[in-house]
Amino acid sequence: MGLDLQNERNLTMLTDFYELTMSNGYLESGMDDKIGVFDMFFRKIPDGGGYAIFAGLEQLVEYMNNLRFTQEDVDYLRGKHIFSEAFLDYLLHFRFTCDVWAAKEGEPVFPGEPVVIVRGPVIQAQLVETMVLLTVNHQSLLATKANRVVRAAAGRPVMEFGSRRAQSYDGAILGARAAYIGGCAATACTIADRDYHIPATGTMAHSWVQMFDSEYEAFKTYAEIYPDSCTLLVDTYNVIKSGIPNAIKVFNEVVIPRGYRPAGIRIDSGDIAYLSKKARKMLDEAGLTDCKIVASNSLDEYIIRDLITQGAKVDSFGVGENLITSKSDPVFGGVYKLVAIQEGEHYIPKIKISETVEKITNPGFKQVWRFFDKDTHQAIADYVTEFGEEVDTSKPITIFDPNATWKKQTLENVYAVPVLEQVFAEGRSLYTPLSLQQLQNYCLEQVDHLWEEVKRFENPHRYYVDLSPSLWRMKRDLLEKVNTF
Repeated sequence: MGLDLQNERNLTMLTDFYELTMSNGYLESGMDDKIGVFDMFFRKIPDGGGYAIFAGLEQLVEYMNNLRFTQEDVDYLRGKHIFSEAFLDYLLHFRFTCDVWAAKEGEPVFPGEPVVIVRGPVIQAQLVETMVLLTVNHQSLLATKANRVVRAAAGRPVMEFGSRRAQSYDGAILGARAAYIGGCAATACTIADRDYHIPATGTMAHSWVQMFDSEYEAFKTYAEIYPDSCTLLVDTYNVIKSGIPNAIKVFNEVVIPRGYRPAGIRIDSGDIAYLSKKARKMLDEAGLTDCKIVASNSLDEYIIRDLITQGAKVDSFGVGENLITSKSDPVFGGVYKLVAIQEGEHYIPKIKISETVEKITNPGFKQVWRFFDKDTHQAIADYVTEFGEEVDTSKPITIFDPNATWKKQTLENVYAVPVLEQVFAEGRSLYTPLSLQQLQNYCLEQVDHLWEEVKRFENPHRYYVDLSPSLWRMKRDLLEKVNTF
């Protein structure tokens, strides 16, 4: 279990102001007891990828577990002079009673399908919108980016080095968490190790080398202090002419005589492919074949892939700003939409319509299923149904593209697994936290179930998210009812 941010800060007021004006309006118009169903989903995968990674659920659960408005919060809102006293009293005695379903952290997820569902009194479900989006959008963005970088590294460890370039301290700490779920092996962020047990790593900066009269003296002093984990930064002056020769000299004079082996060298600038090859040759000729080479310096998945293609002799990578900010595509466009209103035992579906087809919502209270091939256990497609709708895989199931219904596929020899699990029942948490190592293992296992074509960086195969016939008819009937098309 990680750091409980609610013990440090009350985040209940981290909500868009219109959530409060709408909630006050619901109360004033007698709609406060109405039960709404809201979906969080996203429309586009960052970087044009084939899938995204869901993350941030633990922090979302912590937030919902601790929702409360303080007297100071209520006094502040009273000072806005627009809220009724009845609403302010409601907030002062606020208790979260919603039901919530969500994907598992580390789960591959796809556009158009709900990844979080909130069902409950409309005021409550409305008030949590901002934090649902903020929490899941941020960590899912970085877990997705990290998974791309890790896949590009082709089995070589990737360390998250982005704290100093993150958007604020929460961005650094929770970004390190998300990156670890996505597959990173370690972080440079010490507090992420303390609070989330992500292995922290780091040795020296160029300033250490510059602090001494010579590079050799800097290396020698460091080796004397840390002989059992000695990694030396060799590019302060000249990698080939001084950095590596001085490192080899210090390894032989200080580290090895004490009974240790050199941990490695790090190259943080220049032509990494060329320098790593030269460095490997020099180290091997000195008998240091087990000395690792670490590369950093504005790396991303494409540069790493190119380095490996060019035969770079790099054993691990440190990735900073391009990961922690997802610099190439820095917005995970999750949205939160009303999809149904409950009346008695029935749900009245709601739809949001747009001239942009991708922005038309899927109505109704839903569940998401993932079909797997029984023989290969590869994921075939996701299937969105009405909640409680039976999915019988004992007989052939025909699925179809909801936007191009002539595109059909009949599935046989498959099994279906629900993607969403209930994490709150009437405001009571059902969530069992897992270690980050468990979440990372789950992520990597589930990504392994995706076809290689879905995992391509360029023009990945589109993984289909299909609607059940009854859900598709519900959507079609609503579209026809409003006479939009």
